[in-house]
Amino acid sequence: MATADPNDPAIQELRQQLTDNDVRIVEALNARLKLVAQLKRVKEERGFDFLDPAREEWMLQYLTQANAGPLSAEGLREIYTELLDLTKREVQQSDER
Repeated sequence: MATADPNDPAIQELRQQLTDNDVRIVEALNARLKLVAQLKRVKEERGFDFLDPAREEWMLQYLTQANAGPLSAEGLREIYTELLDLTKREVQQSDER
């Protein structure tokens, strides 16, 4: 199979759309991290545990039901499980700085 022509207008347009979408994903991830950091502070001020496994499971089930595809339920669970783990690490690291 041949290598794609980087000057092909259809390929350039789709790549630009992918890049634009990826920027929106990064912006959404950063917004999510800021919200989680705020939530952590509020929970700590009120004496609550930061981690809430029941809430995480609820969120995974809710998002699975909201998912219209083509992302599979398994793929969604994999992404969000990693996202939740990453979020916890990022918020913890920002607290240590």
